[in-house]
Amino acid sequence: MRHRYLDIATTPAVTAAREHYGSAPQWARATEGAGEPASHDRLTPAEAQFIAARDGFYLASVSEAGWPYVQFRGGPSGFLKVLDDRTLGYADLRGNRQYLTVGNIQAEDRVSLFLMDYAHQRRLKIFGHMRVIDARADPALAQQLAMPGYPARVERAALITVEAFDWNCPQHITPRFTQSELDTALAPVRDQMAALKAENERLRRQFHPEATTPKP
Repeated sequence: MRHRYLDIATTPAVTAAREHYGSAPQWARATEGAGEPASHDRLTPAEAQFIAARDGFYLASVSEAGWPYVQFRGGPSGFLKVLDDRTLGYADLRGNRQYLTVGNIQAEDRVSLFLMDYAHQRRLKIFGHMRVIDARADPALAQQLAMPGYPARVERAALITVEAFDWNCPQHITPRFTQSELDTALAPVRDQMAALKAENERLRRQFHPEATTPKP
């Protein structure tokens, strides 16, 4: 079965590089067999769950001059929504108003997404076709993709038709943690410290009742 993501990414130049460095046999089965069923072309619950937990991703497009452009899209966890097993969507908010990605996809709608989970050293790569719809042209869609209570103006609805995805190797991903992840991880430590502080205070009062409670 062909690996759809590798099938798309494998060009003659890539094949030549693999042959030069000796990895061509390793990837041959994933990209050969025209007409065979493909894998990694429809999102499964595993990908949907991973995407829903992300609070940001990297989005790459290509300009008419052939230059790649990468931007970071961020928001509350779950702002990138899985609408079905082939469609992603998010509310495109007003930013610096350069409109580089918006302009690029008018000429070339192919995009690449990198979704990172630094804490657990995981990353998901996605190839897709992107289009944007003005919020005034489809207010219902813009409302569907908006995050309730998030203080930003929705200018467009962005839809990405998924062509393929791939889970990448965790090697060399340095673990990093968000404030929320740190708060969750440190909660038991903080609870234990509070309990120890309370126990110390109880013992102090028990054995030194004449002592006054120190000011915080």
